[in-house]
Formats: sequence, structure tokens, C-alpha cells
Amino acid sequence: MKLTKICINVFAALASSLTTSAVLAHDMVPGQVQKAPILLTGLTVHTVTNGVKVDNDVLLVDGKIAAVGKDLTAPDGATVMALDGKHLYPGLIALANQLGLIEIEAVRATDDTTEVTQTNPDIKARLAYNADSEVIPTIRSNGFAYSMVYPSGSMLMGQSSLMQLDAWNHQDALVAEGTGLHIRWPNASTLGSRWNPKPADEVRKANAEQLEKLQQYFKDAKAYYDAEKAGLNTGLDSRWHEMLAVFDAKRPLFVHADDERQIRQAILLAKEYGLKLTIVGGRDSWRMADELAAAMVSVIYTAPYGLPSRGDENYQQAFIVPKTLQDAGVQYALSLDGFWDTRNLVFAAGQAISFGLTPEQALRSVTINAAQIAGVADKIGSIEVGKAASLVVSDGDIFDYLGHKVTHLWIDGREVDLNNRHKQLHQKYQQRIN
Repeated sequence: MKLTKICINVFAALASSLTTSAVLAHDMVPGQVQKAPILLTGLTVHTVTNGVKVDNDVLLVDGKIAAVGKDLTAPDGATVMALDGKHLYPGLIALANQLGLIEIEAVRATDDTTEVTQTNPDIKARLAYNADSEVIPTIRSNGFAYSMVYPSGSMLMGQSSLMQLDAWNHQDALVAEGTGLHIRWPNASTLGSRWNPKPADEVRKANAEQLEKLQQYFKDAKAYYDAEKAGLNTGLDSRWHEMLAVFDAKRPLFVHADDERQIRQAILLAKEYGLKLTIVGGRDSWRMADELAAAMVSVIYTAPYGLPSRGDENYQQAFIVPKTLQDAGVQYALSLDGFWDTRNLVFAAGQAISFGLTPEQALRSVTINAAQIAGVADKIGSIEVGKAASLVVSDGDIFDYLGHKVTHLWIDGREVDLNNRHKQLHQKYQQRIN
């Protein structure tokens, strides 16, 4: 009887595992490598770097943009697509999220976002990336071709990777490895939380201890760096070895921080070690926009839909931060941290237009600005000859809820299947209504 019960439990666990595996894989097949030229005609082309060109054509050859202009001649064997009046944009780029690292928040087995310990600069997000995630096609169908995913955790969290969103596996998806080392900056507020109320003195002391610990990590890593440069290291510490590129300013430091005090502390640390700094989050970046611009600190602003951080702030403060950063000359990109909500980033950029950005500036915030922060602006982020043929077509304004209707997406010249689980369920239950 006991053995029978054990067998039943084993089979139940196996069945659950198989069911979970099926749920985690979508049905869309990645596009095939471009074999023949493709000529797109009659489009309103949003080049990003060279203005908006009306009634223009774009030629795609071998996964690259070969020509942009009026009345282009189709090469022999080319496929000609008349897209008269539609709008063409570069494939959108979503920075600082965990798309493909988590599938169902309530199921721990599908969450590969976080590693244990506070010192994981050698962790690489791409190794946990699930190219078959059911969430990815829903992001693509809103115009996104790329996502920069990062590992979560505390303190030194690990390295982000830029992935293209139409792939068989993480090897196929990888565009750029080690785009930045991500750090969760210690808390700076002296307020205890609702679920863990503490006196301000205790909170302040705990904050100081965590900040001292982070500073010691950097001292240890810098000592390793100096010893490596002098040829004195007798062993390999994979954690500090992966920080060599950080101290050489070849790999940026992405500090996740919202509070003004956190941001100032991060700037001081970056200045001390000569590091290239980007702030992720940046709710208070508007309070010190001029300082950020002067220090050449980039911002990945993740609260375009955010509530005010303080009771005495303007109710629309979170919405006008992009305009404030733009006016101050800060290099910035918009993002929505998380995973499934990334699809709405395109509309967050549209909302920023309502609060002061021009359409061109909003487009840059999810294309070329993002590409520059990720270190790949020479390859993607704008419609220019020689860059990747990663393009999205919308019936109307891609930032407008009413005009937005993505009809085509290419990544490196490969046409992407825009079907997804949401559309499949919509079609299924429409039949019941009919």
C-alpha cells in the first residue's frame, strides 16, 4: 500500500513536470534566414536619426538595410511588398527587464531571476533565458525586437544580456553579452516598512552597514584588479575577474536606485573608481537632472506610469520626468521593469508625448537611446544603411492606442510570426460567441 502511494506521487510529479514544460513553450516557429532581397514600398519611414521620410521605400538584403529612398528599384528575385501609407519604425528595444527569465510569478520552478548571495558579478542572465517563453510573442506583437534582460537579487546581482526576440534558444537570441553589471543599491530611506516597522535610528544603522559592505566589495574587487594588472594573482576568483571590464570602464555599472540619496552615493563611487555609470529606476532623477548630465550618467527610467514618490509631489511628477531629463541633456531610455508588462512600454512612450516629449524624442527613448546605453548603436536602433534589418510596420502611429496596429516585424531580415497566446485565445472564444 505504501509503495503504491509512492508510485502514484512519482507519476503525479512527472505528469506535473511534463504539463509545466508544455505550458512554458509557445507555438511560433522562428523566422528563416533572409534568402532573397525584400523591397518595402510607400511607407512613412521613421528613421530616428534622419527625420521622417514620407512615401519612401526600404530595401533589405542579407539581413541588413541596403537602401532607403524614393522609387527604389527592386533587385532580381526580390519580394516587393506594397505597404502604402503604413508607418515603418526600427524594431523597438526594451531595456532592464526579466523577460524570458520568469514565466509564472506564483510558480517558483519557472522563476530564474535571482541567485543567492550578494556577490554575483559573474552571473550571466542569458544562460537562464527561455527563448520559448509564452510571454515573448505578446511583447513582439507590440513592436519589440530586442530586450536587455538582467539577473535580480541584492548588491552585485550579475550581468545583463541583450537578446533578440525570435530565436530557438539563448545562443540564437544573444546579441550582446555583458552589457552591464547590475547592482541593487542599499536602501537610503530611514522609514521602516509597514510590514517591518523599525525606529529611524535602527533603519539608518542597517542602511549604513549595507553601504559599507558594498563599498568593501568594491575595495576587494579593485585589489584583485590591481593584482591582475601587476601579474600578481596566483588564483582565479570568478566574481572579481568578471569585474575587470568594469574597472576598465568597458562594461558599465547599472545601479538600480530611485532615491536621490542612493543616486548621489552611486555617483561618488563611480567617480572614485572611474566607472561608467547608468542609473536604473531613477524616480528622483528629475531632482538632479543637471548633475546627471554634467557627470555623463545615463538613466533607464522605469516609472513612466509611476505614482508620486512623496505625498507633497505633483500627482503627474512621474509622467514629466522624461521631459525633465530631455531638457537637461541626460542620456535616457524608457523601460518597464518586470517581464509581461514590457508590452506596454510602447504606450508609456506615447504617454510621455502627452507630457512634453516630441514624438521624435519619445521614439528615440525606445530605439537609438536604448541602443546607445546597451552599447550596440552601431548595429540597431535606427533605420540607416548598413544596420540590421530589424523593422516594425504599424498601420498608424505606433505610440497611439487607436493608431497602433503592428502588422509586420522583421529581425535581421527574418519575418517574425506575430501570433501569440492572447490572439489564439481571442480567436478561440470568438467562435463561442458566434
